[in-house]
Amino acid sequence: MEFRKQQRQLLTGLLVIVLLWTALAAVSWAAQKADRSLPEGFVYVDEVIPDIVQELRYYGSNNFTGRPVAGYNANRAILTVAAAQALQRVQQELKTKGLGLKIFDGYRPVRAVNDFLQWGKDPRDQKMKEQYYPDLEKSELFKRGYIASRSAHSRGSTVDLTIIRLETGEELDMGSPFDFFGPISRHNSPLITEEQAKNRRLLRDLMVKHGFVPYEEEWWHYRLKNEPFPNTYFDFVIE
Repeated sequence: MEFRKQQRQLLTGLLVIVLLWTALAAVSWAAQKADRSLPEGFVYVDEVIPDIVQELRYYGSNNFTGRPVAGYNANRAILTVAAAQALQRVQQELKTKGLGLKIFDGYRPVRAVNDFLQWGKDPRDQKMKEQYYPDLEKSELFKRGYIASRSAHSRGSTVDLTIIRLETGEELDMGSPFDFFGPISRHNSPLITEEQAKNRRLLRDLMVKHGFVPYEEEWWHYRLKNEPFPNTYFDFVIE
């Protein structure tokens, strides 16, 4: 009898421990989920467009700084709900042609823009010059407006993107790579072929049709015309 009593006490103690552990785990999960919650009016793009391809360049090292940029802790694009919904309509049209969107950047934290500015102050760091700005001095990138001290991306309704073939994932030839700083990246550049210009027009026409405004210096850059936060620059981390 005494032995069975001890067994019951032991089992009861183990059950209490399991219940406590489960409760603590649930609280921890809820806290982590809360930490990842976005400000009202924002959404993860893949929640609206599940089949969009994401390659956030500032999350990795394949960008003009040659390293991950502050504020990018995940390869997961964020936009305002309005911008993501407009982009969804672009994706739907492209899919009828066997094409789709690939996103390089969306919402950009203010701390990332500040990181760009700090990078620009170091003239010794030129490791990505040949790939991204071979014909310009680093100091000219800011003077010519290729890199801004305040970015529309931080308002959440600006996106950098291209078109891919759904079957292969291959990017359409746009004549210059994303974030290449030079005249060849202008929408109306005479330095590209007719096929490259056609691909740019396809992207531009669809983006404009669904409410985006192009930036003439960069074929990949579009801002939602009726953006919901035209005067607010956000700084929450991408994670």
